[in-house]
Amino acid sequence: MEKKARAHLIVHGRVQGVCFRMETRKAAAVFDVCGWVRNQPDGTVETVVEGDRADVTSLINWCRSGPPASSVEKVDITWQEYRGEFGEFSIRY
Repeated sequence: MEKKARAHLIVHGRVQGVCFRMETRKAAAVFDVCGWVRNQPDGTVETVVEGDRADVTSLINWCRSGPPASSVEKVDITWQEYRGEFGEFSIRY
């Protein structure tokens, strides 16, 4: 059994208005992770993701590039204790 992990991400750059949230949800399905993603008033995108550590890392790596229309400058990552509180990956508003 792989070690479970949780990460809180803040994605900076041109990440709003470029389908970042929708594409992150699709990537989360590919990597089989749960959590949520939402736009922030400051122009960043915030994400909380849980799952097997390797899968969480895969989504983090995807977020470093994002969808084709985005331009990611940096991703702030805070590793947290796994809580297992999500049954799916959703877009929050």
